[in-house]
Amino acid sequence: MVTLTQDDAVRRDPRRWWALGALVASMLVLGFDMTILNVALPTMARDLGASTGEQQWMADAYVVVFASLMLPAGLLGDRFGRRRMLITGLAVFLVGSLAGALVDDVTWVIVARALMGVGGALVMPLALAVLPSLFGPDERTKAVGAVSAASALGLPLGPIIGGWLLNHFWWGSVFLVNVPMAAIGITACAFLLPETRDPASPEVDALSTALTAVGLSVLIYAIIEAPARGWGDPFVLGCFAASVVLIGLLVVRERRSPRPMLDLSLLAQRGFLLNALAATLVMFVLSGLMFVLPQYLQAVLGHDALATGVRMLPMMGGLLVASRGAQPLVARFGSRSVISAGLAVLAFAAFLGSRTTVDDGYGATALWLSVAGLGFGFAVVPAMSAALGELPRDRAGSGSGLLMTVRQVGSAIGIALLGSLLASTYADRLDTSALPRAAADAADGSVVGAHVVADRLGDPALAASANAAYLHGMDLVLLVSGIAALVTALLAAALLPSPRQAGPAPEEDTAMAPAPADAGQ
Repeated sequence: MVTLTQDDAVRRDPRRWWALGALVASMLVLGFDMTILNVALPTMARDLGASTGEQQWMADAYVVVFASLMLPAGLLGDRFGRRRMLITGLAVFLVGSLAGALVDDVTWVIVARALMGVGGALVMPLALAVLPSLFGPDERTKAVGAVSAASALGLPLGPIIGGWLLNHFWWGSVFLVNVPMAAIGITACAFLLPETRDPASPEVDALSTALTAVGLSVLIYAIIEAPARGWGDPFVLGCFAASVVLIGLLVVRERRSPRPMLDLSLLAQRGFLLNALAATLVMFVLSGLMFVLPQYLQAVLGHDALATGVRMLPMMGGLLVASRGAQPLVARFGSRSVISAGLAVLAFAAFLGSRTTVDDGYGATALWLSVAGLGFGFAVVPAMSAALGELPRDRAGSGSGLLMTVRQVGSAIGIALLGSLLASTYADRLDTSALPRAAADAADGSVVGAHVVADRLGDPALAASANAAYLHGMDLVLLVSGIAALVTALLAAALLPSPRQAGPAPEEDTAMAPAPADAGQ
């Protein structure tokens, strides 16, 4: 356990826990916005006349912009002030949300979602970048746990809030609800958060920024399109090739720069690299769980959007328990042991979920969801804390931007790969031999579509076949997720730095204390 000197304690900002509350409010806004739109898409498609492709881009425009801009966003925070850019991000998010609520055209809704992605890209990495300046190694795990829990708690709140709003108001309310929350976040950050920056950070390189944004956008676009078009589709392969070329050019340019935006030297630090990979693989597995669950609860078990959000809360309960319990366990056993154990618990939850049958009720799902929340929290919170602890204070923004970018890309890959596995398995198992071509295509598209067709035709056998086919695909996805989590647990136990190697040396602990009042002004 790290022992703080008296000087460390004096230099600790007394507002740090209030500041953490401001960061939690900011992350909560982003968390539930990631899922709230999914509930509104059917209503928006009806009212705006949106096609399936346009519905996809109303959801994905945010993800593409969000992931592609986090690296330059972290650098902007280092250079111009993390509090200032965090407030700017929340303001942009607020404007995008207000625009999304007021427009009445599909194209402008997509533009508004992209603008919200710009704001989210500023908020996410900078909220984490502030933590090493506010909290020492003994408190950082608790702080990361609170921020992670806020972000994750927003995921089930999205369907709950969205379902309630759609029952009482028009579809634009799912955007408008962000406005007061973002305003609260701006006010809290302005009054409670100290300013930190690195005056010696490099100037923003326009070409490197463009290569980062375009390269990652093309990569994520290819990942999103691959399940529908096919992984061997020439267009998808061309996008993958273009992203490799663009990101390769970025790496070459950054390696020649004396102060690069993409700090590859961070990846040479074993502690940062391995903990970042562990957190990314956790997100890969979690994305599989989160992808299959809502459709199972809504289509197979027959719950509406509001009830689905409520039934996802056991996972959040497990996560909240883990976020509070991670710090003492890390202090006693070291982050490597806790991360490995958390991944093993996550694997057990996935294996338990993979045994779900059509006759099982919600009780069995609630059990493995609770276990999954515990595993996720005990794995990702120490991994994120350890990775952030490896960052030099003057590169906290760019380093956390790199960390969050890798995590987001890992999540997108998880959804694409596991979603493709689910879709292909479901389509292979579904019996549509007695249906007309148009009805068969609609049923093959999704389990929700199959239930719509079954209701229209009065065909309970089709609904039963769809449930069985979806359960088979879901069980396979959870089995693959469990194997991935178990392999990652073994790799973490073998490769992560040992407790004696992890964390800064005692003489470096003061680097994590807040700067003097004039340092960041």
